Amino acid sequence: MTVIAHRSCPALFSRNLQNRKDAASLLAVAALVLGLGCRDKDTTDVVAGKSTDAHAGHAHGEEEHSGEVKLTGDAISRYGIKVESASLWKLQPSFMAPARVAFNAERTAHVGSPLPGRVVELLVRLGDKVEKGAVLLHVESPELGAAQSEFLQKRIQAQTAVPAVDLAKNALDRATKLYDQNRGIALDEVQKREAEYRAALAAQKSAESAVLAAENKLHLLGMDQTAIEPLIESGEVQSRFPIRAPIPGTVVEREVTLGELVNPEKEALLVLADTENVWVLADVPEARLPSVAIGATAWLGTGGVEAHKHEGSVSYIAPMVDARTRTAQVRIAVKCEHGSLWPGMFAQVEITAVDRNNPDPAPVIAVPEEAIQTIDRRSVIFVPVQNEENTFVQRPVSIDKPVSGLVPIRSGLVEGEQYVAAGSFILKAELGKGSAAHEH
Repeated sequence: MTVIAHRSCPALFSRNLQNRKDAASLLAVAALVLGLGCRDKDTTDVVAGKSTDAHAGHAHGEEEHSGEVKLTGDAISRYGIKVESASLWKLQPSFMAPARVAFNAERTAHVGSPLPGRVVELLVRLGDKVEKGAVLLHVESPELGAAQSEFLQKRIQAQTAVPAVDLAKNALDRATKLYDQNRGIALDEVQKREAEYRAALAAQKSAESAVLAAENKLHLLGMDQTAIEPLIESGEVQSRFPIRAPIPGTVVEREVTLGELVNPEKEALLVLADTENVWVLADVPEARLPSVAIGATAWLGTGGVEAHKHEGSVSYIAPMVDARTRTAQVRIAVKCEHGSLWPGMFAQVEITAVDRNNPDPAPVIAVPEEAIQTIDRRSVIFVPVQNEENTFVQRPVSIDKPVSGLVPIRSGLVEGEQYVAAGSFILKAELGKGSAAHEH
């Protein structure tokens, strides 16, 4: 089965982690050596290189069991020795870059007041999550009341213009009919009534335009059609205006207090943001930019946050390099469901590099760096000995340069074969002790 190299545990902060692992390894080996030195040979739980054989059988035992290490089950558990099956990996190089966490600007909204007034009710607090359309606060606005009153008046004027048009139309129709029947009505009278009809039509259109203008003013003041319809039905002016959430999100800023006078010039009363979908803004050196591609996988790590829990993808690459820092901003979209990333955090990101000459590398056998040990200037791994419980033997392998914490194996290990993936340094230490015992 082919897997992606960074699928379960990327090599983010591999240097720091390796330093800690090396320190832990030295402590573990020291503890092991001290522990073994204090025990009686009959009760020890480690037998290295079969070195406890009597000197009478030394030559034969060395020939048969050279490079083997036997541990008890308790020692294997205590020292964290883990055996895994060799797998195929698609290895792609990666690089580190400093970054910072920011809100997703495409999922952030600054909420202001479209009209001047006084805040008479606040319905949300910092940290509250709201849905789109939820009422956030109410503003009392005399200007809104005046605009509503004007709208209602214009509607009445438009309504009264309709009967005048009908009356003028009927008068024109009667005059035209009489004139056509030669019943004594003068042409001047017909033309007069036609002019009156046209004037009534113009007045009606003017009144309708005035209604439309008054309605548009209400829209500009923040009233949508669902708010205007109740005003039409009731005919009552409502100067209290609700300000609603334009997007779903969390209240991350609140720059307004109860009773405060507000106006459209104020930048924002509230700021809403999606805290589960954030941006990570990485500063990538210009030399690395050719290996960055939209959609490339990246992993994020911050102080106290495990890196492999935050995986994202490159969504934007700045088209220009900063003249001072010689870096370009690379934006990584990260989904953070548990709220463990806060905008403003500094971070380190590991970005998968794209090889333009080999964008889809073939899968290879690879093992973690800690599985490889150097013995007698050779790279070796440890594998379980068949039919011998808790016994391991070293095996030389041919390796390539590590890629993102994994070492490609050219020869010496095949897919599906078991090997010691963690704790091999313990086996190396015990093997060295066994060799020293034989020399003695």
